[in-house]
Amino acid sequence: MNMDMMKYVILIAVLSLSGIMIAYFILMKKMGKSEYKQMKKLQEGTKANTFSLDIFYQKLYIMLIKTPFVKRYLYKIRRRLEIINIDDEYVTRKDSAKILLKALLIFVVIASATIVITKGNFLLMAILLIFELFIADTLVIGMVDKLDNKLLKEQIDFFAEIRHAYHEYNMVEEAIYQVSLDDEKSISKQGEKIYEILSSDDPETELEKYYDIAPNSYLKEFAGISYLTQEFGDREEDGVSLYLKNVTNITQEMQIEILKRDKLNYVFQSLTFISIAPVLLLEPLKAWSISNFAFTASFYEGKVGMIVQILIVLLTVISYMLTRKLKDNGGVQVDIATNDHPWQEKVYEKPILKQAINAFVPKKGTKDYRKMQKLMKDSASKAKMEWIYVNRIFLAIATLIVSIILFGFLHKIAINYVYTEPTTETVVLGKLSEKNQKKADALTKQDNYFLDKLKGDLKITVEEIERELPKSPYYEEGDEKIETDAVRIYNKLKIVNSEAMQWFEILLAITFAIIAYMGPVWMMIFQKKMRQMEMENEVMQFQTIILMLMKIERVNVEMILEWLERYSNIFKEPISRCVNNYEAGAWEALEELKNSVTQPELIRIVESLQAAVEKIPIREAFDELDSDREYHQEKRKDANNVLISRKGLIGKAVGFAPMICLFVGYLIIPLVIIGLTNMTGAFSQMGG
Repeated sequence: MNMDMMKYVILIAVLSLSGIMIAYFILMKKMGKSEYKQMKKLQEGTKANTFSLDIFYQKLYIMLIKTPFVKRYLYKIRRRLEIINIDDEYVTRKDSAKILLKALLIFVVIASATIVITKGNFLLMAILLIFELFIADTLVIGMVDKLDNKLLKEQIDFFAEIRHAYHEYNMVEEAIYQVSLDDEKSISKQGEKIYEILSSDDPETELEKYYDIAPNSYLKEFAGISYLTQEFGDREEDGVSLYLKNVTNITQEMQIEILKRDKLNYVFQSLTFISIAPVLLLEPLKAWSISNFAFTASFYEGKVGMIVQILIVLLTVISYMLTRKLKDNGGVQVDIATNDHPWQEKVYEKPILKQAINAFVPKKGTKDYRKMQKLMKDSASKAKMEWIYVNRIFLAIATLIVSIILFGFLHKIAINYVYTEPTTETVVLGKLSEKNQKKADALTKQDNYFLDKLKGDLKITVEEIERELPKSPYYEEGDEKIETDAVRIYNKLKIVNSEAMQWFEILLAITFAIIAYMGPVWMMIFQKKMRQMEMENEVMQFQTIILMLMKIERVNVEMILEWLERYSNIFKEPISRCVNNYEAGAWEALEELKNSVTQPELIRIVESLQAAVEKIPIREAFDELDSDREYHQEKRKDANNVLISRKGLIGKAVGFAPMICLFVGYLIIPLVIIGLTNMTGAFSQMGG
């Protein structure tokens, strides 16, 4: 840039700055005379003088709600937090933005590390980035679960304070109101809601509404017991208030649940990371192996190495999903963040697609339809059958397309490796020197000349290649290397000519598509097995509910069944059917319930309910529950320990599988096999 041009640039900059300053002073003068000055005065004292995180999260929420794709996760978080932070929009927005910001920051860090590590492998990079989106989703769910666990722990102190307040006021609603005055705790909002319900004109209807939005079953139990005590009155049982005794029972249930969750978190706290670590170690391990053992490059840079990489990534995804299912608190909780109108519904509503999907969906009344319906109930699937088949068909088609693309990509990798692999005339075990590297690259370039010229002829022979070599600028007639080099070029040509889509690869792609089609069903079967492990735990919860209700006057069998239905999960379907059929015949409805379940303890409960219908009072029918209370509590603790131990063993086997495959299948086996093969070749050359 010459001096004249520099002068013009400086002059323009000075004039622009002067213009901006003049405009600023004119604007400030006008605003001082207008109502703006008065508005500024009114705002003084209402604005924070320093940076406020709360205000930052509110502004961030508004920005995130307008951001495509991110908006979906924000709504998902809101659905959970709206229940925990009941009727508090400010806190819900703040917590939603806070959780999503943390998840996004962690995702950006992991994604950046992935891009740096896998910068030369775009296929692996793409797979890992998609996989990390699922990890971000898990982080979001985990952070919301932490708030849920925090609320559960706050309930312990809340119920302890309820006891003291009830002693002082001797009124349920007044005790709840006084304890709920602490605005700093999340549980206080729930307490205020329960107080509003008890103080309303129609508490029974309002209570039914609260049951649908309560964060956990223990608050449902507390709200229900509080209502029954307010409605029917309290009485002493062995010198102790029956209401306070029931609150103690709920507290003990919560303590057992908190211990169970803490133990599960301890067992699985590192398994999730261990299950995903192998995919992040693929490229570093590959770089280390090639730098120290150059002969392994044929494996890692070739088609076989890429196949092993893809298999490890797939195993990691499966392992990660199963570990998440195992770690789930109870594994049977209803996902309150489920979308009522998912993309599967929109796909199914398309007339053409609907006809195609219905061809796969079993017809109503058939054996396959009943079998699938039962599996959906046993696995607590909230999706419609049509949506499940949309998932299955989509996964099958996507797997078929991706498999064919991958096979084509693998062929390209194999051909590319032939064209780029440094070519040596002898077997090399160590790393090539700079001089030998240049010589090997030159020999590769020379071979590539003939590959480009001769590829495509599937019937070419070594003799024909020998006749072609002297016609090039690299060889002369009678050259001693023609015979050996022709064999080397022939071997390379065989690879280049054979790397095309084969019939068995199409067959493999179809096989993978069938496996993907069955994937959602296998996942439901796995979920069903997890639910079966939880059966005993749910029956023990039933025993606690009956223990609380049986001593309240005017409680009957139908009311007990309604409570069991409200808090059931695994046995919800048979209990709901029993409640619906109860008016038609109490004994017959209970008999049908007894025949539809196999859990011994639940059968015993149903038999006691049958006895209470016709023969003896409810209190006498369940007398053993009260006398064996301590035994049942210890039994439940042991059952939880066994459950956690079983989940831990399965989790360790599943979580460590990708890591074992990484070191054994991707490092040790290739190192040993390729090393022995190259050593054998080297000794053969030396012997020759």
